[in-house]
Amino acid sequence: MSIAAIQKENTNTQTDFLPLQGTDYVEFYVGNAKQAAHYYMSAFGFQALAYAGPETGIKDKVSYAVRQHKLTFVLTTPIRPGNEIADHIYKHGDGVKFLALMVDDATSAWEQTTKRGGQSYLAPQQLRDEAGQVVMSGIHTYGDTVHLFIERKNYKGAFLPGFKPWSNPHFAPADTGLLYVDHCVGNVGWNQMNPWVKFYEDVMGFKNILSFDDEDISTEYSALMSKVMSNGNGYVKFPINEPAEGKKKSQVEEYLEFYNGEGVQHVALATHDIVKTVKDLMSRGVEFLKVPNSYYDDLLDRVGHIDEDLEPLKELGILVDRDNEGYLLQLFSKPVQDRPTLFFEIIQRKGAKSFGKGNFKALFEAIEREQAARGNL
Repeated sequence: MSIAAIQKENTNTQTDFLPLQGTDYVEFYVGNAKQAAHYYMSAFGFQALAYAGPETGIKDKVSYAVRQHKLTFVLTTPIRPGNEIADHIYKHGDGVKFLALMVDDATSAWEQTTKRGGQSYLAPQQLRDEAGQVVMSGIHTYGDTVHLFIERKNYKGAFLPGFKPWSNPHFAPADTGLLYVDHCVGNVGWNQMNPWVKFYEDVMGFKNILSFDDEDISTEYSALMSKVMSNGNGYVKFPINEPAEGKKKSQVEEYLEFYNGEGVQHVALATHDIVKTVKDLMSRGVEFLKVPNSYYDDLLDRVGHIDEDLEPLKELGILVDRDNEGYLLQLFSKPVQDRPTLFFEIIQRKGAKSFGKGNFKALFEAIEREQAARGNL
């Protein structure tokens, strides 16, 4: 082996101390888990998966797990006041608490991240039932958000120990084509983006693969800055946003105000057919942002040839952007709860590895119109 090859191998060994296989699940703390689970089933096409609560030996909370392809959401509610979950909901409203990541070794993941400066949330613990064993650990990240490490190679159950299979024979949601988590975006406070970028670099071994400043992401009224963090294999990507100076309040500032702190702004859900997925979601009541029809007047001049017909994209408000490796199609939902905080992005990648830089202005002007309607711009 050449010296260069040895150096490359050593570098890979040094930097890949936290091999991640993707997102295991996203857990939301919500005011009413039963109703929230039905919302994601009826509106987004998730299927009932598993339940945990008093009937399964969990005395202080209930959780419903729903799934579509490789995409799993968990909705959790406390059943008594005066606890961490109840306090989280009172402070933030409905929102993401856990971004759970798949690993081969949850103990090693915790040891590697905590020794590099990560603050422990959960020391490695073994969860067991008749279906096997799951090892779980976790560290804190921005705000009250937590990264859990989930090792389930020795588990054959429906979801996790403590859960039992859950189904509703009278409710059969249709598949809307949502496949997996493409990326999760965090909003952090003023001058906090770079410290959290350093956290992901130092503690989790991520790389900053893209950066956008206030010249890239700005409108007449507001601006923000963003850096995209990715693990080594690209399965897990966490863009980090912070506010930038503008004439009026940016979407990040509005989020921070109503969420009462830093947290997950949106979860991007991948699909292989965005036109069909968005049509299905709209028919189920999911509301999306709308850009002016003028956006499409010179779309093909800006992005070049695309496989899709332009008219359905225009009708649905789907945006298109191109990078050196291909193009992507994307659309943002409106907030999915009463506070103007968490929303979802639907994204289809046709080779592109980027995040729609060419659409930022149109998207954020659409967000500003919603902010103005709420009186928060």
